[in-house]
Amino acid sequence: MFRTFLCCVATILSAGSSLADDAITYRFSPVNQWDINKTAAYWNPIINYVSEKSGIKLQLKIGRTSADTTSYVLAQEVEFVFSNHLFSPEREKLGWKVFARRKLPALHGQIAVPADSPITTIEQLKNQEMAFAGPEAFIGYKVPYAYLLSRGVDVKVVFGGNQNAAFAQMFAGKVKAVGSNSQLIEGYAARENKPFRVLWSSDGYHDLALMASSKVPDKDLKAIANAFIGMNADPRGKDILHQASVSVGLADDAYFIPASASDYASYRRFYQSAPPPLR
Repeated sequence: MFRTFLCCVATILSAGSSLADDAITYRFSPVNQWDINKTAAYWNPIINYVSEKSGIKLQLKIGRTSADTTSYVLAQEVEFVFSNHLFSPEREKLGWKVFARRKLPALHGQIAVPADSPITTIEQLKNQEMAFAGPEAFIGYKVPYAYLLSRGVDVKVVFGGNQNAAFAQMFAGKVKAVGSNSQLIEGYAARENKPFRVLWSSDGYHDLALMASSKVPDKDLKAIANAFIGMNADPRGKDILHQASVSVGLADDAYFIPASASDYASYRRFYQSAPPPLR
């Protein structure tokens, strides 16, 4: 009888394992905002939690550069993203849905130099090398570069691949300035004890969006959205968010809230007047 019981338990466990193996897996790609190790350290515990709470497995897919997430979208290699690269008129035709964002102060595109730099005005950057994360970075590249073009300040653009690499190039003296967003500049300054002087700040924009492909069934999207949005109400989820945020220099209260396409109207307004190369 005991042997029969063990056989039944083994059968049940095997069946459970089979169900887990057969469960659908969605690929999630957040923009590589920091560097690949810090981005993975931030997102892995969050994705594990969301997978557990939703009952739907999310597989993290991080690109080497900040532009790779968009490449994955265009190649249909991911179903979920954390990005602000999909609000141009052409990209919106792809049908991705905004469902959440982090609750954080507005982000500002900024142009910055080391605090001890002799450069004190935007005009002094003319014909100088300036680093950006990559060509897809909306707040960190498109917004500040559009401003430079509007002022007639031609700079020699250098793409670092991710924001930390761009910062490192500047502090190593390889470029004179960086374009970034205020959140990443503040986080890097605090984390690395590297002070900046900000020469210019844009109007505010919402943080990046959690978005889903139109191919994701509504029931799966709802389960995953609820898991993200519910994290801050669950003590364990709140602790995961806190630890992840501290690891990259974000505010302790960087949790997820519901969002929709209307929250990103300012992005669309930018594209209406942006120089053609930045659209």
